[in-house]
This record gives sequence, C-alpha cells and structure tokens, in this order.
Amino acid sequence: MEFEGKIWKSTGAWLVEVPSLDLMTQGETKEETLKMLEELILELTDYYFTKKDAKAVDVCVNVYKKGVIGISSSKKRLLLALSLIRQREKSQSTVRETAKRLGSKFPNSYAQYEKGKIRISLEQYEKLLTAANPSYKCLLKVV
Repeated sequence: MEFEGKIWKSTGAWLVEVPSLDLMTQGETKEETLKMLEELILELTDYYFTKKDAKAVDVCVNVYKKGVIGISSSKKRLLLALSLIRQREKSQSTVRETAKRLGSKFPNSYAQYEKGKIRISLEQYEKLLTAANPSYKCLLKVV
C-alpha cells in the first residue's frame, strides 16, 4: 500500500504534495525535496506516536512516471494512523466529534485507530477517513 503524491518543478523550486497526509514541502532539487518529505514524515511520527513506535518507522518514497510518487512504510498501521490524524486536524474536528460521526459514544475506541494500535482494512480506512474529514474525497487505487 502506498499513499500517492505528486512532485513537480515550479518557478525556482521543486514542490511535493501528499494530499492524504496533508503534506507539502519544497526544495532546490528533486532529490532534496523528496528527502525533505521523508524527513517531514519521520518528524511527524516522532511527534504523534510513542518513541517506541516512532523509532521503528521507515519511510520509502518511490518515484514513478509523470511526477507521481508513492509513500510507503513497513509500519503501515502508523502511516494509516498518521493519515487519519492529519485529515481530522485538517477538518478541525476533535476525536470525540469523529467518533460521534462513526456512531460511537466512546471516543477512545476511535482514538485507538489514530494511535496505530488496530489493524485497519481498506473498507474500515475509507469509513474512518470519511469520519475524520467528511469533506476529503480520497481516491484509492490498487497498483
């Protein structure tokens, strides 16, 4: 599984964006920009997750044709959890509001997904993502 992003050259800088993680950064070269993206994702995992969980995270950035990139990790749960957190924050929702949109009275049950403690199926991820950010339309594709 990979999160899709785009990299392109703009006036004087390279830009990279990963919508599902709500991330964007730039650099002077394509290689520098991709390295900055990788470091940004690692910094965010250090910020949001326990030291034990974040320590074991690796990030792989694959470059495809036409400026398409793919972000993956051996710790898929944390990458999915990071996506849920970033989308919930983008929508300015609380964990309680997100849990309520899922039909749950217990915010802690949803919070376990954001902690990366629960394995998420593709169907669950779509449902959780919609609850985290109702206005975000995710295009999931299998490659």
